[in-house]
Amino acid sequence: MSLLFLKNKKSRRYIYFIVGFILLIYFIHFQNNSIETTEYTFNSTKIPNSFEGYKIVQLSDLHSKSFGNNQSQLVKRVEKVNPDLIVFTGDLVDSKRYEEKNSLLLMERLVEIAPVYFVTGNHEWWSGKFDRLEVKLNNIGVHVMRNSVEEIDKGGEKFQIIGIDDPAKAKNAYSDQEIAEGTIKDIFQEVEKHETFNILLAHRPELFFLYSQFGFDLVFSGHAHGGQFRIPFIGGIVAPNQGLFPEFYSAKFILDHTTMIVSRGLGNSIIPIRLFNRPEIVVLTLQAPNNQS
Repeated sequence: MSLLFLKNKKSRRYIYFIVGFILLIYFIHFQNNSIETTEYTFNSTKIPNSFEGYKIVQLSDLHSKSFGNNQSQLVKRVEKVNPDLIVFTGDLVDSKRYEEKNSLLLMERLVEIAPVYFVTGNHEWWSGKFDRLEVKLNNIGVHVMRNSVEEIDKGGEKFQIIGIDDPAKAKNAYSDQEIAEGTIKDIFQEVEKHETFNILLAHRPELFFLYSQFGFDLVFSGHAHGGQFRIPFIGGIVAPNQGLFPEFYSAKFILDHTTMIVSRGLGNSIIPIRLFNRPEIVVLTLQAPNNQS
């Protein structure tokens, strides 16, 4: 075997390695930065006819991440949907690398598209800076829901939106479920439980059984980051407060008369890489009784 042949063989291996490395970097970048839109339709006899075709965009778990200059990539995707309402289900910021700029910039641009309703995640409370952030969000025009109920009105008809603080707010010996249950009980007397269609915004999807017990019609949650790494045909690998192979890591779940939508979220926190789990915008369209098949 000639020396020239050996040199050519080593050169080819080196080129293959470089090309493979570049493709791997591109793949990881794509998985973590290319936004995917997931669409759902929600049917209920409780939805007023005025809300037929009403579009709700859900965003979650930004963790201060930026998508393009001035959040342009993310904002353009939301604008394209032309939503009637935008909900953000927690972890707008990240407690370990706290940075408000990207998060507030996104909210400033979102309120120009549609009304924005926000609930806290665990990272808002872990940061120890939420009081200051809440003031800024309110000044921007975001509806910061702190264990509260609001009505969404259209054409003289309405539905209710309920938002609860993440259990991480409470620094005591009670479990997350006990804290959330106490919170819901405190505000549930304000909810028109039977006649009026209602939506719950709650960061934690692992408490789905609790939400169902209270009979909420539709729940938007986040927190699970889509299982972080998703194996095709198997699902998510790990999620906060659910551990390995979580049950509620993304998509739609139905229990009794309650439907829960779990967003895969947008950013990362403790684990900095997503795999087969691109950042997600959720679009849900309401379908009123007269238009259900």
